Amino acid sequence: MARTRLYRHGVLEAEGFPVSDVSDFVADPGCAIWFDLCSPSPADLNVISEELGLHALAVEDVLHDRQRPKLDVYDSHLFLTVYGERLDPDTGQLDSTEINIFVTRTALVTVRENDQFDIDEVVKRWDASRDLAKHGVGFLLHGLLDVVVDGHFEVIQALDDQIETLEGDLFGEQPSREMQRHTFALRKSLVQFRRGVLPMREVINSLLRRDLHVVEPPMAPYYQDVYDHVLRVTEWTDSLRDLVSNIRETHLSQQGYRLNTIMKKLTSWAAIIAIPTMITGFYGQNVPYPGADQPIGFWTSSIVIVTASLGLYLAFRKRDWL
Repeated sequence: MARTRLYRHGVLEAEGFPVSDVSDFVADPGCAIWFDLCSPSPADLNVISEELGLHALAVEDVLHDRQRPKLDVYDSHLFLTVYGERLDPDTGQLDSTEINIFVTRTALVTVRENDQFDIDEVVKRWDASRDLAKHGVGFLLHGLLDVVVDGHFEVIQALDDQIETLEGDLFGEQPSREMQRHTFALRKSLVQFRRGVLPMREVINSLLRRDLHVVEPPMAPYYQDVYDHVLRVTEWTDSLRDLVSNIRETHLSQQGYRLNTIMKKLTSWAAIIAIPTMITGFYGQNVPYPGADQPIGFWTSSIVIVTASLGLYLAFRKRDWL
């Protein structure tokens, strides 16, 4: 079911009216109309296209999922694609919702891929800034983009917290297989998140162009604030991606260090065991040897074994091999 709103001269006049009534207000320059579609059918999009005169290529992009975040400029409207992001705190997996936006001089149309993106938060943001509603569609678009970028901030903060936890676990007694899986999941989420966030710089920067006539001068500082937030998110994302790579490399280095430590210990114990093995093996041969038939021969060989083994043990212990 579509959600609709009508602002006239900055005042909320109606909401919840049928989409078919949109054509009655589109021609009025004093009106600003918003309606939202969630998982619409091609037939629904065709109706909207006829009502607002949308370009066929823009409508086709809505029907094809996984578009790159972008801003396309057509003669009668703008077409934007952005992504609402949510992070699963348990698995570290990212859930992205594609949001397609049509912007005309008097109408804002949002087409959501599914209901995972909280459109009610956008409505609350509009209601909290009623004094800016007089700026029409620019006001509506700013509220939507502001909520999207704030969602990006929440995701990158959650990713930062989880990566900080990984750093603490990295130097624990023994990193587990679960930690390795979680590190890989976070790295994958960061790559996916970066694909949805990095192009937003170009999208917001293009909206600030005066020749598009979307952002009125009083709204420019608000869009600039959103742009600054986008820059912070992208820079934060790049730094976290490098940090995850460093964690992975450190983990591999730790594995190599532990393997070297184990090999040193095994080699040291093998050298120690080789001494009694050599002596007892030699004296175990069926040949005469000094003291073979006397107690002194047994005690001599025992003293040599203990002395040599203890000497090797102390030498390896001093070099931190044991």
